[in-house]
Parts: sequence; C-alpha cells; structure tokens
Amino acid sequence: MRFNSTQIRRTVFRALHFGAAGLAAGSLMAAPILPSATHTFSYGDSLRTLESISASGNSSSDDATWKGKLPISDLTEDEAIAHALDRLGYGARPGDIERIRKMGLEKWITGQLHPETLNDKSAENRLADYSTLTMSATALVNEYPQANVAAKRLGITQEEYNKRVQDALHPQQGERAAPDKRPQVILNELMMAKLTRAIYSERQLQEQLTDFWFNHFNIFANKDQDIFLVGAYERDAIRPNTLGKFRDMLGATAHSPAMLIYLDNWLSADPAAIERAKHATPEQKRAWKDLPGYGNKRGLNENYGRELMELHTLGVDGGYSQQDVIQVAECFTGWTVRDPGSKPEFVFDPRIHDAEVKIVLGKKIKDGGQRDGEKVLDLLVTQKATAHHLSYELAEHFVSDAPPPALVDRMAKTFQKTKGDLRETMRTMIYSPEFWSRASYRAKIKTPFELVASAARALGADVDAPTPLIGWVERIGEPLYRCQPPTGYKDDAATWVNTGALLSRLNFALTLATNKVRGASVDLTMRLGEDVGADPARAMDRAVDVFLGGQISAASRATLVKDSSDPKMLNAKLPDPVRPNPALQNAARQNAAQQNSTPPMDVGVMTGLVLGTPEFQRR
Repeated sequence: MRFNSTQIRRTVFRALHFGAAGLAAGSLMAAPILPSATHTFSYGDSLRTLESISASGNSSSDDATWKGKLPISDLTEDEAIAHALDRLGYGARPGDIERIRKMGLEKWITGQLHPETLNDKSAENRLADYSTLTMSATALVNEYPQANVAAKRLGITQEEYNKRVQDALHPQQGERAAPDKRPQVILNELMMAKLTRAIYSERQLQEQLTDFWFNHFNIFANKDQDIFLVGAYERDAIRPNTLGKFRDMLGATAHSPAMLIYLDNWLSADPAAIERAKHATPEQKRAWKDLPGYGNKRGLNENYGRELMELHTLGVDGGYSQQDVIQVAECFTGWTVRDPGSKPEFVFDPRIHDAEVKIVLGKKIKDGGQRDGEKVLDLLVTQKATAHHLSYELAEHFVSDAPPPALVDRMAKTFQKTKGDLRETMRTMIYSPEFWSRASYRAKIKTPFELVASAARALGADVDAPTPLIGWVERIGEPLYRCQPPTGYKDDAATWVNTGALLSRLNFALTLATNKVRGASVDLTMRLGEDVGADPARAMDRAVDVFLGGQISAASRATLVKDSSDPKMLNAKLPDPVRPNPALQNAARQNAAQQNSTPPMDVGVMTGLVLGTPEFQRR
C-alpha cells in the first residue's frame, strides 16, 4: 500500500536511517542498544503491576539457578529468554517471556531439542483444512492437474478448460463455487502452513531448522513437476531429519523426485547406455519391463554431482576437483524418476547406470548399481570439510553473519565425533558462550519471513487467513519455495537490507499494526493497555517496553520522540480504513476536548513505527 502523507514517507526514511550506515559498517549493530529503563514491563496476558516488577526485577543477577548449565554471563534473564525466542524460534508471543521464566530457560531449550515431546495440537488444528499437506505426489498430480493435462483428459482445448475453471470458481449469484483444483493450490497451502507453523507452533526450533535445511537443500517449486513434489520433499525428506543424523537427510534428499528433477539427475545417463541396451539379453529385457522409457538421446548430467559437493556437503573450498564432479555424476547415473507426469517416484534404472569403477576424492567406488551413489553419500558425510561447512552455515544462521571460528571448530568436532548427529551439533552451539554473548545479541537481521512471523507473534495477531501475510513476505523479497538458484536464500544482512526493502518492511509493520492486513486481527488494547490512546509519549514508551524489551538506541528513540510530538504526524492517517477501537477512540476524544488540541497519533501508527525500528528488525 502507499501512504498519502508526505510526512509519513519522510518518517519512514528517518526511522530506517540505520540501513545505509549498517551496510557500510558491515553490520546492523552500528549503534549500540541502550536500555531505556531498569526494568522491562510486559503488557501481555496479565498486566503486572509496576510494584511487582520493582520487587522481582527483570533478571536474577544474584541467583544463577535460572541459567542451568547454559554459559550465560553477558545477558540478563529476560534478555537471554528473548534471545532464545528470537534465534531458536520466531520471537516472543504475549506471555512467552513470563512463561519461560517460570518453567526455566534450560527446560524450554531441552523441549525444543526434543520437539516430539511438545504438545502442538493448537498449530495442528489450524492446519487441518489444508488437505494437500498429507497427500502423496501421485495423488496431487491426479487431483490438481496442469491445465494442458486436464484439457487432454476432457478432450477439449486448454483455452476451453481455462474458461470452465473460471466459470466454476466464479459462479452466478446464489450458486456455490467449485473447489479450486489448480496446481497453485498446492503451493498456496504449503506456504500458508509454513507461516501458520512459524506463528503458532510450540516446536519453534524445529520450524527454524526446517526452514534452514530446506534452504540448504533448496529446490525451486516452479521447476517442471516440482510444484507437485515440494510438499512431500519438505514433509518426508527435511522435517523428520532436522535433529537426526545428517546422513539420513542427505539420503532422503538424494532419493527425492523433487531434487532429482530440480537438478536434472533424473535425465542423467551413461552415454553408452542406449547402444548397450540394444544388445540386452531376453532375460535382461524381462527384468527391465517395469522400468520407465529413457528416450534416444541422453548423456551425463553433472548438476547434482556438483551441487552435492559444493552446496550440500563439502563446500566450495572442500578440496574436490572437476574430475571428482564427473565421477560423482557417473555414480548417480540411473537414479531417476519413474514417471514425473503421473507417478513421480524414485526408481533406480540399471540400464543407464555407468557400471565402471569410479574414483571420488581418491577412493575407489566399485560397489555397483545403486550402491555406487550410496557409497558416495557415505564418503561425503565423513569428510572434515563437510563437518566444517555445515557447522559454519548453522552458526551463521543462529549466531552471527561472521561466526566465531572457535565455535565453528567445536561444532565440527561434535559433528564428526557423533557421526553427523545434528541434535548434538546444535546442542554444542546452544551451550556455547558465543551464542549467549552480547556481540551475538540482536546481531542478525530478520529475513522477510522471520520479520512477518515475528511481528504477528509479537502483536498476538489472530491469523485466520495467512495469504495476505504471505504476500508481504514476497513483497519484502522472499517468495516462499521459489528461490531459483540451488544456493537458496543467503543468510546475511547485506542480502536483505536496501532502501526498497527497508521501506517495504516499515510499510508492513504499519499495515499490520493498524489492522489493515486482511485475515489478521490485532488488538493493541490487549498488548498496550487502555490508557495509552490519549498520550503519544506514553504509547511510545509502552510499545518500546512491550515489543523491544525496553531497549532502544538513542538514535531510534530520538526519531520516535520527534515523530510522536509532530502535529503533522499526530494527524497522519493511512488511506485504508482502520478497524475502530472504541476504547482508544473515546480516550482520544476526551483528551482532545479537555486540551482543546488535535487528536493524538493513532496508536497503531506508533506501534508500527516501533516495529520498524532497527531493534525489532534484528534478532
């Protein structure tokens, strides 16, 4: 949406002044974050009194029991809890910090490392209407066909079919619309489920890791038939293995039809295979009768072999050569898909496999058949370069854009010692002093997806239709499941911070906080209290306390103070109608009448400005 107020536009750029400076400095932490008060005030589920806060404080500096075995020395208790929620999940919801304070931070982390022990019925109930999430790829291909396939089935042209679909989806008044059976429904439900889980799931670390590992093993949903396969890929290859053995995840992705199609390995064959098949014995032909056709012109495709080593395991500096890439590609010849158009499932085709002995990283691969590929996976998982590459990427995502080398080395040693146990590798990271350091605190910029999910959580939004929020994720720069390069989305600040993206970020914060996102309802009275509508300064302080833990840089506070006392800003309105809040409206009218002045700034606008500060944009 566009603002109709020049003053708000100027405010956007003032509030986001940190962007260029942060990029120039290589960090968004250019300005220190200063606490605005001794204590943190939370106006969540229960409005605690100032007296109780003064009595208890926001940390237990004289009582280290809350830390357990966590090596926390730089952060207060509430800072550590907020840090854990931001890094291991998608931020705090109303009441989360108090809840974790009562149960103990270490206990919460233990639950996150063992998500199967957590009751997640609330999130699961919200996913019940998304029927495509549990369907097989074959069922999806049949039930949500591409337009050309569906038209052929019906014996009509594709144009005629598209017209029938539109007529069915938009019937005459009084008639019920037909269910939408276009392939896009599959991707839409997958995106809605992803955001719903991020906002509502108790298994926050599992959701962060599912996003991380999907990005690591990226596929592009709009490549060929992958729109039918991406859901099963995430459901069956990624999600179950995020805290298991890396070898299991690596194998699951290698066997996935989604990956085989995305990186073209399903087309890869020994160039001599076609000529060899011409001389097959009758016995061989009988054994091959259920295998798919392989065409007349096929050759070796190196795409998967290269990305397997460069991205999935060893890393770009992992010590392999172009000859290794070729040999690995030969090991994976025959790993293909039975019928992408109707039965997209993995099958090994011995007819097109290169049966010669291969040498990879100096090791002979001579197991034969499908085992050649499996042997390569076994070999790559054990390499020191793989342990370092994966540990670096995990530390980059969860700790810092430039993770401390000592931490990466410890994680890599754990990975090797445990034979690729991802839970133990994560545990080494979480139980490191580097993870809890002041330098790590609010040191990462939120990706568009993390920003949207964390804002919805912070505001306690009731999201019953996630699609508009998903649109904002794309608008800010991260189309879900549609990153085309196999590298996936990058995980550093420079990727996500530019003038256009920053403007979109603040636009989003203002739109959500002022109740203008369809399908997401925000009640600021519940979050900020009923007494803030008549006082911009109080509204600002309350929003800073609730959404930033009372911690804001001097520069950010100065910008907010200036805008909250600017008469032009006080009257600024966004063009879309805001859902009325009677309590705030009455307070505003009463104060305006008593003071004979202009009405105070919309509390939603103030809240949006707070959510647009560098402090909330970081995690």
